[in-house]
Amino acid sequence: MNPDAKMGMGMPANMSMAMMKIELDKKAVPAGKVTFDVTNTSKATVHEMIVVPVADPKKTTLPYVSNENRVDEDAAGHLGEVSELDPGKTGSLTLDLKPGFYAVFCNIPDHFMNGMWATIKVQ
Repeated sequence: MNPDAKMGMGMPANMSMAMMKIELDKKAVPAGKVTFDVTNTSKATVHEMIVVPVADPKKTTLPYVSNENRVDEDAAGHLGEVSELDPGKTGSLTLDLKPGFYAVFCNIPDHFMNGMWATIKVQ
């Protein structure tokens, strides 16, 4: 068992968001409590971070609402989020994740389609 999960501390997964990319400091984490520490490193753009489960990390096809230029979070299986972060701000989210793959993405209009997503494996 993950000792961090046992203590309720969680496994950290640090994440930074620049103009239109998401960088994770880990590609895989143990199942259990996972804490996403998020930093918006952009100088001028607000970002957010949403977590949803995905079946195949190489084909992150999520339901998209074209007229809103956003992912349909509810249909995608929204598990949690760090809401809008101003440039330079930080936030965190702790989730109890089961083994599988998860997408993390920014759902500010147009950001997902411009490449602001990444996947993480929970094992």
